[in-house]
Amino acid sequence: MQGINWTKPVCRKQQGAILPLFAISLLAILGMAGLALDMSHAHLQKTRLQNSLDAAALSAAKVLDQTGNTLVAETAGRDTFAGNAGQPGNTALGNALAAGPLTLTVEFSSTLNPFIPATLPARYVRVRAEGFDVDNWFAPLFGFNSTDIPGTAVAGPSPTLGNVCNVAPMMVCGTSPDTAAPGTTYGYSRGDVEMLKIGAGDASSVGNGNFYLVRLDGDAGGADVRESAAGKYDSCLSTGEAIETEPGNTVGPFAQGINTRVGVYNGPVSAEDYPPDWFSDHTSYTETDYESGVAPGYDLDWYLGQMAGVDPALPPSGVPGRRILTLPVGDCDGLASGQSSVDLLGFACFYMITRMEQTGQAVFFGQFKDDCGGSGIPGPDPVTGPGPHIIQLYKDPDTRDS
Repeated sequence: MQGINWTKPVCRKQQGAILPLFAISLLAILGMAGLALDMSHAHLQKTRLQNSLDAAALSAAKVLDQTGNTLVAETAGRDTFAGNAGQPGNTALGNALAAGPLTLTVEFSSTLNPFIPATLPARYVRVRAEGFDVDNWFAPLFGFNSTDIPGTAVAGPSPTLGNVCNVAPMMVCGTSPDTAAPGTTYGYSRGDVEMLKIGAGDASSVGNGNFYLVRLDGDAGGADVRESAAGKYDSCLSTGEAIETEPGNTVGPFAQGINTRVGVYNGPVSAEDYPPDWFSDHTSYTETDYESGVAPGYDLDWYLGQMAGVDPALPPSGVPGRRILTLPVGDCDGLASGQSSVDLLGFACFYMITRMEQTGQAVFFGQFKDDCGGSGIPGPDPVTGPGPHIIQLYKDPDTRDS
């Protein structure tokens, strides 16, 4: 008996249907691959845009912190963004900025959340980009010719620093926050003229309102003190640690360094290495003036007013903010001059009123300022308060594009 072949014949119609299904599947796969490439390209451009916005916001916020001048700060932010857009690899971003579809908006607010544009005093900066359309490669087959990529960045002052790296080697004596008068910072009030003095090697006791030179890590003698006072910062201090004072015989080199901030150069310091402040005008101010309550000729309010009036097209020569010093504040109860260990209470900001004389008893006249820019690590307190801070990025509270 012959065997029976139970194999079902293949229908020619079924064979013909495979090719269209394969073609459709292939088209779908190619489309998905094309869309993936377009999405990857858009993501790359978004990253480049965000990096440029972040740099612009940080630049504008830093200048705003130094000068209080929103016009100068906006110019700095726009210049930074344009500089980044012109870098190799940012061709699409640069072309969009040059051609005009991409527009940049710079806004200022006194608060972070809510961010309310044009409120004073300006502390936070938002830089927003709109109109950045990136051409697609494969998506036009499905009707999507370009992808709109928005972006925003916000920057401003951090909480008060607990670790500070740009301190001048001069410690002011202060009062513990537990016992300081209400409304003061370590016993100091905003705008009050303070006379901080120390004898050149004498042994007088000091207290609140006086100062000591301090030995920063790596400093060894007058030359290092001079450079640290002029602005060469090689070490950091943290609240709660002990710091070492320097003997008074380094007051001369200290004065040579600190005076560069108001354009006075004596000894081995130069304007090339340590340029003066944008505004270095100062007049003589004496202990008699201080005791008589005479107002300084070029005080903190004058300085801040000069900063606020700077024309962005004609900025002064020098470096803004050089006259604002970040000083460690120590507990000096019962301390005498010489080398000693002092508990560090925290940090304070002082405006330098005039030059420091180098002979006899050295006297520093300054005005306490609520806050100032610095470098270091913010402390755990989430509230921005008196003292030094850094400029950092924040998430824009009004959008997810930052």
